[in-house]
Amino acid sequence: MAFIEVNGIKMHYITNGEGPDIVMVHGLLGNLAVWHFKIGPALRKAGYRITTLDMRGHGYSEIAPSGYTSEALAADLLALLDALDIESAHILGHSYGADVCMHLALLHPDRVKTLLALEPGLPALVEERKKDHWGGWTYWVGRLKEAGFEVPPEKRTDFRYLLKVSLETPKFYGPARGLPRKRGRLLELINNTSLVSDYEVVGSLTLGAVRKIETPTLLVYGENSYFLGSYEFLREALPNCTPVLLPGGEHFGPLEQPEMIIEHILDFVKC
Repeated sequence: MAFIEVNGIKMHYITNGEGPDIVMVHGLLGNLAVWHFKIGPALRKAGYRITTLDMRGHGYSEIAPSGYTSEALAADLLALLDALDIESAHILGHSYGADVCMHLALLHPDRVKTLLALEPGLPALVEERKKDHWGGWTYWVGRLKEAGFEVPPEKRTDFRYLLKVSLETPKFYGPARGLPRKRGRLLELINNTSLVSDYEVVGSLTLGAVRKIETPTLLVYGENSYFLGSYEFLREALPNCTPVLLPGGEHFGPLEQPEMIIEHILDFVKC
């Protein structure tokens, strides 16, 4: 394990391979392991140096009481690039990690060769996702029901509640499907930090600011994702965007459809 201090926290990261840099950022309540099943090894084999990190509070990185907005996490990412002497890199993120990467591209475009955005939600669109009719609520409640948890009607749009209940279930996706989750640190993160409220903070990544991100961007969503509202906005708003919909895909492409994602990434970064 490798650790480095960035912005006052001890951050866990892994670097391996040789070649142009690809830096990879996981999603909310995830960790860097998501990249090491298939995507990281394939990109390393293709001739890239791969750096993965646990965002603050996640994985083996230190839990801090605050600093979980996409803008603050982008500052952590920038500090890591500085500490590792990575002048610029292809930046790959999934879900909330993709929001973090977009924030970095907005604020520090010189550090981002290409933006590889898998299923960003965008905090600026969170109000749309908080509406009762958002399909993500139905999907989430349905998955919990499959796992044996009946969500009370008054809790079906309660983000914090659903996060906590999800930690009681086995993992839903990828090679670790069916295995129990490590709940302790994640519950601490939900209960004792500003994570849940920070997730909704827009900061400088407004809908208008998105239109100023000129970094070449690969935008990838599953065709059945419940974040397609974000996809529709971003594919029109980003000035230099290559949009991709994965056939049959949902939100967790890095675990469910890694081969397709690898192919699209390699085609894009070689352009």
